[in-house]
Amino acid sequence: MPLAPFHLAFPVHDLEAARRFWGGVVGCPEGRSSEGWIDFDFYGHQIVAHLAPGVAAAGGSGVVDGDDVPVPHFGVVLSMEEWHALAARLGDAGVTFAIEPHIRFKGQAGEQATMFFRDPSGNAIEIKAFADRSRLFATD
Repeated sequence: MPLAPFHLAFPVHDLEAARRFWGGVVGCPEGRSSEGWIDFDFYGHQIVAHLAPGVAAAGGSGVVDGDDVPVPHFGVVLSMEEWHALAARLGDAGVTFAIEPHIRFKGQAGEQATMFFRDPSGNAIEIKAFADRSRLFATD
C-alpha cells in the first residue's frame, strides 16, 4: 500500500517568520495561503502554519536513548542522503539544534539518524533517517 500523505496544522505567532523558516531555511515549497495560514509541502506531506499568536508551543520532554526529547514534536523520515543534506542546510542557516544531528540506538533494530530543532514559534521538529527504511518499526 502506498504511503498516504499526512496533514498537520500547527500554531505560529508570525506567518512571515514561518514562511522564511519553512520555505526558505527548510526548503518546503509553499502551497495555498491566506492572511491566517500557509500550506507547505513537507516532503510530500501537507503541513499548515496557522496564525495563532496566543498559543505557545508546549515545553515538555522525555528521555530517548539518553537525549532529552521535546514533546510534542513532529517530523518526517528521510533517506540518509536527504537527512545529511538538510542537516547541513540547517547548520549553514545558523539553526540551533535542540538535539544535534547524530545516530541513536546504535547497533539496535531501531538504529537511526536523528536531529531536533525548533521553528521560530517554538514548535519542535524531529527529522529522522534509517540506513534501511524497512527497519522503521523493527523490534528485534
